[in-house]
Amino acid sequence: MFRVLEAFSGIGSQAKALKKIEFSHEIVGTIDWDIHAIYAYDIIHNGKQNLNKYASLNKKQCIEQLGKYTLSSNGKSPLTQKSLSSLSELALKKILCAIERSRNLVSITDVKASHLPNNIDLFTYSFPCQDLSIAAYMHGNFSGIDRSVKNRSGMLWEVERILKEYVQEDKKLPKFLLMENVSSLLSPRHAKNFDIWKNFLADLGYINQVYTLDASNFGIPQKRIRTYMLSVLCQNEKQVCAVKNYFYNHNLEKFKSIQKGLKNFLFVDYQNCLYKDEAEKSTPNYTPSREKIYKENIVAYNGIRFVDYVNTLTTKQDRNPTSAVVDYVSSQKKSVYRNLTPRECFVLMGFDECDYQRLIDNNFEVGNGKKFLTQSILIRLAGNSIVVNVLEEIFKQMSEINNTIK
Repeated sequence: MFRVLEAFSGIGSQAKALKKIEFSHEIVGTIDWDIHAIYAYDIIHNGKQNLNKYASLNKKQCIEQLGKYTLSSNGKSPLTQKSLSSLSELALKKILCAIERSRNLVSITDVKASHLPNNIDLFTYSFPCQDLSIAAYMHGNFSGIDRSVKNRSGMLWEVERILKEYVQEDKKLPKFLLMENVSSLLSPRHAKNFDIWKNFLADLGYINQVYTLDASNFGIPQKRIRTYMLSVLCQNEKQVCAVKNYFYNHNLEKFKSIQKGLKNFLFVDYQNCLYKDEAEKSTPNYTPSREKIYKENIVAYNGIRFVDYVNTLTTKQDRNPTSAVVDYVSSQKKSVYRNLTPRECFVLMGFDECDYQRLIDNNFEVGNGKKFLTQSILIRLAGNSIVVNVLEEIFKQMSEINNTIK
């Protein structure tokens, strides 16, 4: 059974992909500091929570237990003690339960190699892309993964620190590493830093295979291009040759599967009250800026036909540019279109509809009728994830390589 550690785990696309291909594995740990991602991961992969274990804890005790972690409510900045204290006792208990059930070590900045389980077979790391993205560049952020800047994308170097600690403590390195990030990582601005990273791994004994893959070639009607790097730890020259030969003969950049039509991913049967309600909630008010969004972006469904694919899902839908819009006549006489719903975003990332429904069924109020997992948060969680179908094919390769070098 493969022992897997998911760093920057989000909602667990890696775990989902391993389950879907029925790969025998155990998630021995996760690392993520976003309280919403922590809770969503737990519900998707572990099911409904039982809080009996925490019944005797009062709010102060919950805060004390959670206070030892560096948590975030937006994935960008640490949660202050004041903000933590403002959460309800129920929310605190659910977060605490989620951390424990998912074996979450929370912020990678606090994680040391000594904290990690022994004999990890697969270490995945999809570090934040905000400072690498084209949007960051357009807003004058050129920092990328510069080691000295210590920004969000610089969390890559925390992975380096942990692997160095492995070596210092004579701890067995993971057999496989899997990285995912935006493809601007390969641009001239960031290539030097990325080369430093690849050379560091090579010095540890890893053979690195870099892929730039589009989700639309993996059965998902979404143009989402991302860069992946599968690193394989080799013990001798024979294994090195076997791994290099494998990658030479099995190039995933040439992979193309049959794509399911977009009609299988959009929920436009408005006779279904649930889909109707979600469509209404995703319909913005009509403004000049929304009219511009409608004119300048893909109409995924016009009431008659579906397009072939949508553009890359981001962490927001009510923006320009956006992934796509859907023609829709709201009963509230709002705009002439709606945005993609959170449910649609989840399935366009390769999750099953039942995964999303599990989140809705286990959502809870945090005050004034507001839910813990709001619509905008759910869209952010999906946009920050990785397309499951792409990971499935990478993990199939990993399995074949593992059998080859045993």
